[in-house]
Amino acid sequence: MSAFESLLRRERTVAAGAIAILAGLAWVYIWRGAGMGISALDMTAFTLFPHLKPDAMAGMQATSGMPGLPSAPVVAAGWATIVLMWWTMMIAMMTPSAAPLLLLYGRVLRQRVPEPRPEYAAPIVLAAGYLTVWLAFSIAASSIQIALQRAGLVSATMLRSQSVALSAAVLMAAGVYQLSPLKYACLRRCRGPVEFLVRHWRAGRAGAFVMGLRHGAWCIGCCWMLMALLFVGGVMNLVWVALLALLVLVEKIAPVGVLASRLAGTALIVWGAATVWV
Repeated sequence: MSAFESLLRRERTVAAGAIAILAGLAWVYIWRGAGMGISALDMTAFTLFPHLKPDAMAGMQATSGMPGLPSAPVVAAGWATIVLMWWTMMIAMMTPSAAPLLLLYGRVLRQRVPEPRPEYAAPIVLAAGYLTVWLAFSIAASSIQIALQRAGLVSATMLRSQSVALSAAVLMAAGVYQLSPLKYACLRRCRGPVEFLVRHWRAGRAGAFVMGLRHGAWCIGCCWMLMALLFVGGVMNLVWVALLALLVLVEKIAPVGVLASRLAGTALIVWGAATVWV
């Protein structure tokens, strides 16, 4: 057995390391600004403390090409950049919570009837299917963001809602969804990788890709309204992104995940109501 094959047989270590590297690279790309012409650290400072560095903010507005979205070529280029930004955020936020499924899938493959050459690539294909679904979500989210910017509801510089009505609606809708039976059904499947593999097992790389698509669809059903909260706290607000990523991770992995989900839902409803009345 070669040293490379010996390393690959430590599939849990390799898979966990690959997941950590992928998520880490995504976070680095976000930190560096995700192609938006300004670092996420500065964007976070602008979001939390909008009175800071107005000249730098104006510079970002001039280079991003987003404020007025004036012409078709600029819109196309801006849209592609925004899609990549959203997809990178989804990779950073969602990949760690998918780790239990990916690790379990690799282990199951190793414990099945031995093959002359084990299928090392199948977990990668499953992850590709999972991230493909989040790419589709990112395309939709980017289109919504541009539409909201054109309508003047989302700031093209802060990348956050500048409408009290929109913020309150998103907060309360997210809270209600957190408490809904559909949210619980999706969360239960995200929290049960064993049950998922038993119900949806498909052999081969094509089967792995389909399983990744299915698991990604359940994850979107679980988290899409939480991702909509990025429009409230700031799409490039590192503090907000990290808090949502932590909530997603707790929901899907921690023993108190379901309770945390319901508490978060209640808090969001109260926050949304307070946004209207304050």
